[in-house]
Amino acid sequence: MHTSDEDFESGHHFDEDDDSPDAYVWQLFLLINPGDDESAFQQFAAYRDAVGDTPPEEVDVAQVVGQVADWRSAFHVDAEDTRALVQAIEELAARWNLSIDWDGDPNEDDFHADIDAADLIGIAYDNLAPHGYTLWVRDTDDDSVAGWMALSRDTEAMRELAPELGIHQRRGNELG
Repeated sequence: MHTSDEDFESGHHFDEDDDSPDAYVWQLFLLINPGDDESAFQQFAAYRDAVGDTPPEEVDVAQVVGQVADWRSAFHVDAEDTRALVQAIEELAARWNLSIDWDGDPNEDDFHADIDAADLIGIAYDNLAPHGYTLWVRDTDDDSVAGWMALSRDTEAMRELAPELGIHQRRGNELG
């Protein structure tokens, strides 16, 4: 993972060989905020505030990242709430002026009666992939669905980084 000193202000200095938890978290924020270093920095600062002096081994990185990035560069909704899932994914896609063709009208009750979270994530994944984005879904400990988007070219980086942070994730097309 590459991070340079100019990526940080306020004394956050990491180098290429830094394998600290903070350096990995910073890399994750860069990946889920592609081309938006300001948002990555704001979310990283919020993350640091949220974890405070908690020992790194006691921090649930995925949960805290999800909290500080929710509805900006991440989502976490009840798996049964397909309306909220559509809204959350549309919000993420809109950051890059992308829209999702849901193969139906998500404003209609009938649409939600016949679809589940896995189907919606698969549709979104298929819509985002041609534009160079990957929808990632992370494991949760409850009946919710959570994840984020990143550039498809960063798939290998995401696959390497997630285990370092204790995050179990997979691409949206790998659900099932």
